[in-house]
Amino acid sequence: MTRALLADIDEHMAHSILIFDFGKNEEAAQQARHKIESWKQAFRLGNKISLKFERTDSGPDVDESKPPAGQKGQAAKKKAASKQEESEQSEGNVGDVKILIRLDFSDHEKLSYQRWFDRIPTEEPFKSAKSETAREGDPSYSAIAERFESLD
Repeated sequence: MTRALLADIDEHMAHSILIFDFGKNEEAAQQARHKIESWKQAFRLGNKISLKFERTDSGPDVDESKPPAGQKGQAAKKKAASKQEESEQSEGNVGDVKILIRLDFSDHEKLSYQRWFDRIPTEEPFKSAKSETAREGDPSYSAIAERFESLD
């Protein structure tokens, strides 16, 4: 497709980005990801709803290399090492977790777009997180859209 045609298509889309700040609650953020993925599959949404994580590292609050009280020896060291590996695998030690959700519905899907825009923030675990929205046309939308695109 040519750029002009893509730009024309892009202008006829309903775009919004919902930002949910889960703080240090990685588990709730993962539940939110699972919920979005299940909706995408169940309702055949494809790329109409996209999700990306934004993590900020604030450094570890607790020294996990020290064994917990009551545990001694090799078992404690192994347990502490496995906990540290798990936290490293979850892409961040104790940093804040934000989820950015982009809604991309075509112009003739305004009703579906509005339903998802209204539904997502009212569902658990989203309603327990601090939320922010940016709709196309808002002054902050372009900066937030760039931020969304820069995430992996």
